[in-house]
Amino acid sequence: MKRDWTGPELMRLSGAYWESCVLQAAVRLDLFTILSEDPLSEEELAKKLGCPVRGLSMLVTALVSLGLAEREQGRVRPAGGALPFLSRHSPEYLGFIVRHHAHILPGWARLAETVRAGTTAQEETVYFTQEAEEREAFLLGMHNIARLQAERVAGALDFSGRERLLDAGGGPGTYAAYFCRKNPGLRATIFDLPASEPFARKVIAEFGLEGRLDFLGGNFLRDPLPKGQDVVWLSQVLHGENPEDAAALVRSAGAALKPGGLICIQEFLLRDDRTGPVSPALFALNMLVQTKGGRAYTEGELRAMLTAAGAVRLRLLEEHFPGDARVLVGEKE
Repeated sequence: MKRDWTGPELMRLSGAYWESCVLQAAVRLDLFTILSEDPLSEEELAKKLGCPVRGLSMLVTALVSLGLAEREQGRVRPAGGALPFLSRHSPEYLGFIVRHHAHILPGWARLAETVRAGTTAQEETVYFTQEAEEREAFLLGMHNIARLQAERVAGALDFSGRERLLDAGGGPGTYAAYFCRKNPGLRATIFDLPASEPFARKVIAEFGLEGRLDFLGGNFLRDPLPKGQDVVWLSQVLHGENPEDAAALVRSAGAALKPGGLICIQEFLLRDDRTGPVSPALFALNMLVQTKGGRAYTEGELRAMLTAAGAVRLRLLEEHFPGDARVLVGEKE
């Protein structure tokens, strides 16, 4: 994308993370959850948070300047329609993905060093951490993101007549739940690391899908995927793997399908000439700083993986989802 940059615009871009950190700090303090009950003075809010008024007052001022909060008669209240997304009491809560963004921020701060080294120096990424709070933020953050678009995705894919779906690397299984809700004759299995099961069980119960949606623990890079599937759904999992492992997972998905079954891949797709879009290009860097071999893939690269797995009649859905996510579909002969 061609653009004529000015000095002030570059300064604004360089400091853009300040605003992100304000939001992340407020969410990590659960400030909006507390304010969802009643407006409070800064002194009352600081007491509930167990922190000095000085820093809390500065944070509130920043939130007010961003339009996320307002002061009225000496009391602080949420503003701008943000409360449903930032209070834990709300079913629309997006705080887990905000917390996840806070957890990965240190990796981004080391981007220059990571580019020089060619890979992250982290021994463990937040995607596989054993830290309970980080694991919760990642998995329920994926649930936050999926809920924003899963109904649209389910409406864009025709699974009529399909009986078995495998959500490989599905985490909490949000997409599988929406697919089952859209297709009453469909049964699905979430296949993911055992640590994901408690979160998947919550989603299954939330959607009332006990008996139609189940969880199977395993590692899709080591364990074969259960066979006899009509659909294998690979949503935002290939980008966490190097090209060899990503291709192996697509082949495993093909082997799990019945003849005529569908492999559906959702990813943040780069253009084949790697000129963008912006969101996938930035996400590729996120994989650089957070994983040993992950990256964003081009449509051409994914098509090649599907073809090597025996898929035919490949098609890219016309729909664009948040972050320039696209869905590529192939059929097993």
